[in-house]
Amino acid sequence: MSRIVVNSYLTLDGVMQAPSHPDEDRRDGFQRGGWASPFPDSVMAAAMAEGIANGEALLLGRRTYEQFASFWPDQPADNPYSEVLNNRRKYVASRTLREPLSWRNSRLLEGDAAGAVSRLKEQPGKDVVVLGSGELVEALMRRNLVDEYVLLIHPVIVGAGRRLFTDPGAFAALRLVDTKTTTTGVVIATYLPAEPADAECR
Repeated sequence: MSRIVVNSYLTLDGVMQAPSHPDEDRRDGFQRGGWASPFPDSVMAAAMAEGIANGEALLLGRRTYEQFASFWPDQPADNPYSEVLNNRRKYVASRTLREPLSWRNSRLLEGDAAGAVSRLKEQPGKDVVVLGSGELVEALMRRNLVDEYVLLIHPVIVGAGRRLFTDPGAFAALRLVDTKTTTTGVVIATYLPAEPADAECR
């Protein structure tokens, strides 16, 4: 079976919206885009490259797919991410996009996204890595389809914005299995779902 691995940039107060640049995602009047841009270093680059390289495919929501597809195909080959992102198989969850998709090796998931991902998990293979795609991650979490969370927690508080964990009634017990700290203060924390006995001790 394949595993679903969520890889997400977060602020200290849990916001995941628009980490890369100011105009990335202005929904709800968000004015603090680009909050992650001061923090990359070699530790983060190595961790991100390893996570993507260990995956067999990428899983993207529509908004993240369109942002990536407008940028990565035109990047030089010597960029450490270009070859992997452009050549890796990409599954896209969208109700509005239509085949054929413009970015190489991309295909739409058919029907309900969570149901399609559940079928993906049943196939033999390596990890399927989710980048960004907050609404898709929420749908997968509701169906207990996420096998691992790699959270890059940045030392910045933005006060408002779209968050990774938004359901006030949700509960998920997680187990920390690895941490790395970058030279810029980002904590890269890897979590697995807790065993049932652990989850009962809440």
